[in-house]
Amino acid sequence: MKTSQIFKLFIASILILFTSEISFGQPATVTINQDSQIPKLLTLKKQLEKENKLSDGFTIQIYNGDLSKANYNMSRVRGSFSAWPVSLEYETPNYKVWVGDFTTRLEAERALLEIKKKFSSAFILQPAKGKN
Repeated sequence: MKTSQIFKLFIASILILFTSEISFGQPATVTINQDSQIPKLLTLKKQLEKENKLSDGFTIQIYNGDLSKANYNMSRVRGSFSAWPVSLEYETPNYKVWVGDFTTRLEAERALLEIKKKFSSAFILQPAKGKN
């Protein structure tokens, strides 16, 4: 009989202990102070990732030489391959015409097969970050 009373007393004390912890606990509040520029930076990062400017992508070079021929080749590319972006890059002393912004080498190789039909000297390159 005494063991059942001790057991009931033990259970009652455990219940009282847990309810007192719940009722006397401190309320938790977290305040985060962040710079107002952070949302702008996150938006910019998402945009750059979407445009593949943050990763090591691939592009196809179709021309390397003087400015007038580079502009001529750019207009030819835009007329034939409007699905891919075309850019004019300058590396002393030459202008380069780059086509496409491919995330994988396989994508670039598939595009190269099409581009080589009109520009036989085209080749794939992987520019350094910030170049394309």
